[in-house]
Amino acid sequence: MNRRLFFEMMGTAAVAMGVSKSANSESMHGAEAKIKQLGFILPEAARPVAVYVPYRLSGNQVFIAGQIPPNDLPTPTYGKVGKDLTVEEGYIAAQQVGLRILAQLKAACDGDLDRVVKCIQIRGFVNCTDNFTKQSNVINGVSEILRDVFGEAGMGARAALGVNSLPLNAAVEIESIFEIRT
Repeated sequence: MNRRLFFEMMGTAAVAMGVSKSANSESMHGAEAKIKQLGFILPEAARPVAVYVPYRLSGNQVFIAGQIPPNDLPTPTYGKVGKDLTVEEGYIAAQQVGLRILAQLKAACDGDLDRVVKCIQIRGFVNCTDNFTKQSNVINGVSEILRDVFGEAGMGARAALGVNSLPLNAAVEIESIFEIRT
């Protein structure tokens, strides 16, 4: 058997068994594969609704503008947490914002989330009542999805703040900073 035929056969066998590097990386590795394994679908990157850019690259950092949740989900994502929404519903809203952050991050990385080195910072704002004190529990929705997608590299420094109002009456707004490979 000649060398070329041997390697063609080995390559075909590797693909058939799912052990080729590309087949294996798509099924077992990669940020987008993890998102699918978690049962989520990455949305398209949202367009700005005012005068700003959705993200800004500076060197090897991506600054993602404040993202709010979609308003067309079965679980409410708009209103005040502690009055209109429970902590669990606020958590889901933050989780959905996490997906929107990932969509903006993907756009900033030219479609390749595997360029992400680490999350540097998350700043979460919770539209809540004056006496609400579980902002951290709500913002865990975004922190946990970033951790589940990127591992320890998804754990950034974080603030979870309560505010009296957010644009469009969104339950949460989250801005973030990531380091990427250039």
